[in-house]
Amino acid sequence: MIVFDLKCSNGHTFEGWFDDNQTFDKQKAKGMIACPVCENTVVSKVPSTFAIKASQIAADSSCKQEHLENMGQKIADFVEKNFEDVGCKFATEALKMHYGVSELKNIRGISTEKEEKILKDEGINFFKIPVPADPNTDT
Repeated sequence: MIVFDLKCSNGHTFEGWFDDNQTFDKQKAKGMIACPVCENTVVSKVPSTFAIKASQIAADSSCKQEHLENMGQKIADFVEKNFEDVGCKFATEALKMHYGVSELKNIRGISTEKEEKILKDEGINFFKIPVPADPNTDT
């Protein structure tokens, strides 16, 4: 026996028990499966949470989280190695480069919301990357 979660075209969900998948297909084709609420015979199988192993979900989530953390660390390492840290002078340095006062270069640093608004208003493109805290600091 196999149990399927089913849904009629009116949105009602219900459960159906069958000998196997072929039996379900044959009964569906003949219009023999009807919704117990509205008797609609246009039904389809819907995913069942009962059939999904919780340990597999946890393993998949853990794997995805680990992958994201690794990717985040790689981005942070790339930025650290390839961008000059200008600290809290980020907006000032970006404006200087934008107006040709200083040479163009890759910079990183911090800015306030007010400074970010100024940069946007001046047409300076930038983006923020959350950087993991250095494990060697007290933050």
